[in-house]
Amino acid sequence: MNWIEIKALHKLYINGEVRINQTLAKSPVFKNHQNALEIERRRKSFTRNEVFLEVYERRYLKDYEKYVAFLEGEGLLKPQLRFNKNDIDLLIQFKQGIANGSLLTRRNELEEAQESVRGFSHMFFKNDKYLDGKTLLIDAINSIFDITLVDNKSQQYLYVLQCDDPNLIILCENGNFLNRDKIPRANGYELWYAGGRNIPKLEYTHQIRRGLPIYYSCDWDKDGLEIFQLAKQKIPDLKLLHPDGISRGIATTEHKSHWLYPDQPELLSGLQPELYSEKNKTRIRELIIKNHWITEEGNNLKVMIDNYNS
Repeated sequence: MNWIEIKALHKLYINGEVRINQTLAKSPVFKNHQNALEIERRRKSFTRNEVFLEVYERRYLKDYEKYVAFLEGEGLLKPQLRFNKNDIDLLIQFKQGIANGSLLTRRNELEEAQESVRGFSHMFFKNDKYLDGKTLLIDAINSIFDITLVDNKSQQYLYVLQCDDPNLIILCENGNFLNRDKIPRANGYELWYAGGRNIPKLEYTHQIRRGLPIYYSCDWDKDGLEIFQLAKQKIPDLKLLHPDGISRGIATTEHKSHWLYPDQPELLSGLQPELYSEKNKTRIRELIIKNHWITEEGNNLKVMIDNYNS
């Protein structure tokens, strides 16, 4: 649900009627309320009944008031606003994290790294291209974090989650595990995040490895495994962790990474077969046949490490 729908629902609640535009005409939210007989679609407008009043107050009113207060406070309540609900919720979390100090370390890392728009998008949103062209959303992020994200995807900077006396390193495709420190620090795992495909900086990591073994954790999809292959060119002894997470449908999750040659799973989507164990290749073929993928954060780091070394 986007801001146009959120604002229109409130107008319908207050005025009893809202004019239909292109967004509302296609809105599944309005369609659901119409099917529930809570609103009625006329030729040029939606109208509501008394049942909708109770539904709105229970489901939407508190969030609407929170969103308006936040957007007004940040100077974002503009006619061109097109944020969706998840965007606003995440911006509010950012604001709270800066205010309570929980995101200050990350904010300082972002500033020191001169982080790019796509790097930030990869860490916090659906994918690295989510923020492309979303100037108002980028401006809001810059304002909240008091930084300036740049369009430079090859920063020579590596994010590291350190621990006492590390016994191994896990290079992560995404930044999610670096925000969940309990398992890695309890088990002596030092986590690295280079920024998805931004692997040129791995050329300069030999010294900081300190001779520790290094593993790779990633999304098990075409893109994630291709990134593993690129990273292995920079770190030849890089070991791929086998996923323990549950696979999900690529179509049902609207995932953007698609397997090649789905009718010929034995081709492994064009991946380099010599880089994968038989166990890996079997799992890849299964994912191709089912048209599934496994998200990195759906795995358990300790389970993957234990399975690799067992």
